[in-house]
Amino acid sequence: MTDNDAPHPLRPLLKNWIWEHGRVGTRYLDCSDGEVKFDDGKKSRFAADKIFYASLQKDADDAAHAAGPAIHEGGLARFLHAAQFGKPDEAGPVADVQRAAQDCVELGLICAYQPAAREAQARYALEPMFEDEIRAAVIADIRRAYVGLREQLALCDFTVFHDLPAPLLINESPFIDWRVSVRPAQPFVSLPLGPGSLLVGTPSGKKSRAGPVLWKNVAAMGPFKEHNRLLVEATRSWLVATTDEQLIAVQSRFAPPSAAKPETNP
Repeated sequence: MTDNDAPHPLRPLLKNWIWEHGRVGTRYLDCSDGEVKFDDGKKSRFAADKIFYASLQKDADDAAHAAGPAIHEGGLARFLHAAQFGKPDEAGPVADVQRAAQDCVELGLICAYQPAAREAQARYALEPMFEDEIRAAVIADIRRAYVGLREQLALCDFTVFHDLPAPLLINESPFIDWRVSVRPAQPFVSLPLGPGSLLVGTPSGKKSRAGPVLWKNVAAMGPFKEHNRLLVEATRSWLVATTDEQLIAVQSRFAPPSAAKPETNP
């Protein structure tokens, strides 16, 4: 899979933000012009960011980097649907749910390392290197920064918090490591699965394999009340919500600079 061929990693998740009452589509804020827009249909065409992929598997070879993420699409779709509607019984067998949660983590990390990939590509492009050498160097940089984190997350205990009382936003890079993103630090990571559901991982202390995914209905946002704020602050490309009001509330943050007024002679 080449970078240009790769669909956006978040498209499976974005289906949970599609409005299907009357006009079908997705409400989003386009950061390039600060406008609130509606993407007709179910294809999430606005999520067109160019994606650089590097496998985070410990012993990944060139073939793994070229192939793209090995996602079990059917199991992931079933898991995401169950998470959004708060129906764990419909998520599938325990092993499939565990795999789907890890697939979500994989997709979240792919999005998380895109800024580092772009910065590295720009840096190495200034060096006397061939394209394949640049790609190899970028992959090496990403792996140095993220392989250890991926191994940590493979051993986390994951919980799906569903039926949240306030709708979540999602952007082009929605994985949040609360251990480094907030003060005081919180001992978990998260990824929104839908407007009403959040996947949360906490350290398990296990050495070999994580336990089964837990499900929890929540009546209060608790620490997750900061989720949307953190996402808005990190947004650089697009921001998706279930209502225009959510986007209009933060629209001024993404308004383009006003055109300079021409000087007038006194």
